Amino acid sequence: MSYLDNIRTFLRVYELGSMSAAARDQRVSAAVASARIAALEGHLGVRLFQRTTRKLTPTEQGRIFYEGALRIVEAVQAAEAGVSDVTRLPRGSIFVAAPLGVGRRFIAPHVPDFAAAYPQIDVRLRLSDRKIDLTEEGLDVALFLGRPESSTLKLRKLADCPRVLCASPAYIARRGMPEDGAALVRDGHACLILRFPGATEFQWQLATPEGPRRFPVRGPFETDDGDVLTGWALDGHGIVLKPVFEVAEHLASGALVPVARANPPLPVQIGFLYLHRRLQDPKVRLFLDFMGARIKAALAAAPQLPR
Repeated sequence: MSYLDNIRTFLRVYELGSMSAAARDQRVSAAVASARIAALEGHLGVRLFQRTTRKLTPTEQGRIFYEGALRIVEAVQAAEAGVSDVTRLPRGSIFVAAPLGVGRRFIAPHVPDFAAAYPQIDVRLRLSDRKIDLTEEGLDVALFLGRPESSTLKLRKLADCPRVLCASPAYIARRGMPEDGAALVRDGHACLILRFPGATEFQWQLATPEGPRRFPVRGPFETDDGDVLTGWALDGHGIVLKPVFEVAEHLASGALVPVARANPPLPVQIGFLYLHRRLQDPKVRLFLDFMGARIKAALAAAPQLPR
């Protein structure tokens, strides 16, 4: 049990507010995480957390120690990055998050090639369509698809991605072809909605002659998995809002048809989000460069929206 391991565990307990969550993040047992905190408190001669059966709260000493401990770990990471630069042998784990659909399409297929090129870097990939927090979840990089909000995170933009509203011919035959966004709301069309804590897709932002406008759409089905939405649309259950690259093959085959073309959705950006200090780590830079080139090539080769 090293002093640096104890500090790293303390940081994750502090940031996650849970001993068990920190243990999972550090890939150790809860008992090991607890022993590391106890060893650190014994070394410092102070209590770092107030413990109850339901809550773990940092003490005043814990809050003070956190700031210094964070600087220590960041300095060690910078030193390790410098050594990796000199030796040209970057090593360690990189924790990456991506939305389900784009992660499967753009990241997962290229992880083996990245591992072959850099065998001492382990890629830990987490796929989810929910909103993630890089700091709280201990992530290095997240593939981003959306409209950027003001943030302390850095965004390496890869491309603008057009989007499309589409439905199956069976749905259109049953419910009619909506010509614009107003028809989606007025005629009560079944809109298939991506929903998770913090999601805004239940208000579709569409282009109008007066500028972007949000339409409060509704529908019988919702999910936090974008691929499930596509499946529902293909089965005739409603209208889906998708990046063109995700449904281009279905549009080309006629399995899905563009709708409400008078008010197309605004494009979204695809890129990588990361903490500014993470870019000092050569394995993060290598991952961004490697995957960024693969994603740009895939997007350039993807079919475009039929006219």
